[in-house]
Formats: sequence, C-alpha cells, structure tokens
Amino acid sequence: MEFLKKYSFSRFMLVMGLLFIYVPMLVLVIYSFNASRLVTVWGGWSTKWYAGLLDNKQLMGSVLRSLEIASYTAIAATALGTLAALVLTRIKHFRGRTLFGGLVTAPLVMPEVITGLSLLLLFVAMAQLIGWPMERGVITIWIAHTTFSTAYVAVIVAARLRELDRSMEEAAMDLGARPWQVFFLITVPMIVPSLAAGFMMAFALSLDDLVLASFVSGPGSTTLPMEIFSAVRLGVKPEINAVASLILLVVSLATFLVWFFTRNKEEKRRRSSKQIEALERASAAVRLGP
Repeated sequence: MEFLKKYSFSRFMLVMGLLFIYVPMLVLVIYSFNASRLVTVWGGWSTKWYAGLLDNKQLMGSVLRSLEIASYTAIAATALGTLAALVLTRIKHFRGRTLFGGLVTAPLVMPEVITGLSLLLLFVAMAQLIGWPMERGVITIWIAHTTFSTAYVAVIVAARLRELDRSMEEAAMDLGARPWQVFFLITVPMIVPSLAAGFMMAFALSLDDLVLASFVSGPGSTTLPMEIFSAVRLGVKPEINAVASLILLVVSLATFLVWFFTRNKEEKRRRSSKQIEALERASAAVRLGP
C-alpha cells in the first residue's frame, strides 16, 4: 500500500508539473485567435492577428533577426562545444586541464548579468584599442550567445563521448585510418544524437535570451525577446500571442524532425551492431567447430 501511495503521489506530481508547463502555452495559442484587441476579453475566433503580422515590420524584423542569430549561434556553439568535449574526454593529461574544464563550464553557473556586463566591457575596450567592433549589433550578440551556449553543448557531447565504445575507433586506426578520418567517419556518426541535442539546446537558448542581448545589442539589432519585453511593459498585444504561437509551432516541428531522424539513425546503428555481433559469433563458432 505504501508503494502504491508513493507511486500515485509521484505520478500526480508529474502530471501537475507537465500541466504547469504546457497549459499556459495552450492558453497563449488559444488567445492568439481572439478577435478582441483586449487580451483578457474573449471576442470570438479570428485569424486577423496572424494576417496583421505581415504589416508589423518591426516585430517581424526582430523575429527574423532572432532566428538568424540563433542559427549562427547553434552552428558555432556545436562546433566549439564538440571540440571542447573532445579535449576534455580524449586528452586525459595536459597542463592546465583543470583550468580549461573550469573555463568551459563556467557559463553554466555564471549569472547572465555578470556575463553580459563583462562582454560589454570587453567590446568597449576592444573598440578603443583596435577599432572593432565599431558598433554593437548582430555580430556582438552572436559572439555573446555562442560564448554562453558552448558550455551546454560541451557538457552534452562530453557525456556521450564518455560512454562511447572506442573499439571501432581503435580498430579503424589499427587498419591505417588517420585521426581525422576516424573522427568524421566513425566518431561523428555515433554522436549524432548528442550533436543534434546540443544544436537544439544552443538554438533555443539563443532564441530565448534577453539579458545578454540587452547588454551587447545596439540600435537596429533588437531581438524578439527584447521586442516582446518592451511591448509587454505597455500591455500584452494580440500580435505578440500570434508570433509566440508561430515560434512554438516552428520549434515543435524542428524538435520533432530532429528526434525522428536521430531515432531512426540510432535504430539503424543498433541493428548494424547486432548484425556485426551475430557475424562475429558465427565466425567464432565456425573456427571452433570440428
């Protein structure tokens, strides 16, 4: 009975947690079809706010700018985070390894206000010393987001590399494959799920960031979170619900596609491993036979 009670309580808390996360999103999507200009007053179903987004050039410009920065950030953070994870997992002993690991993971625990202020002072000092960047904008936001997101990618990829079976890599190197061939042809295909997870994490963190972008942005480089934050201070507008619903749709579809392809790739890899193991057992049985 005690076990059933604990199980029921755990399941109840899980359901309540999921409802707490997803019910507000559902309400936001429903009210994006509200015909009334007052967000808190239901005026019937309408799609005019979605059509009105095309006329709101300022809001759509911030959406495209945020998606552009998030894409660049995800690509750069995935590349840098993977390299950092390789250094931390494959090079066991080198001078400064502890310091390097601390520097890689520091953004995970560093307050964003401190990180944003530090980067702002760095960009100002660089502009005075070498004349770059002349002004803060998309480039500085991209650098800040990449610095912040690389730590998350490094942790995700490093966890996968630590549990990876290195027998295939060692066999390929014994057969004469060069290290870069082993990495791109064997290691990368085996860590694709973690790379995809890190890419999506970096994309979501960049798309969601408000604090860092507020410090390192300049005129004409307003991102979507900054635009929404400034608009919400004067009251929530129906257009904000509509654009947030579209972002939810795009992110959900992208996440589903990444999950679908990575799952199929993982299943193919498992089937190939089982076939190889079956062939090895069959060959061993033939060698041991009469």
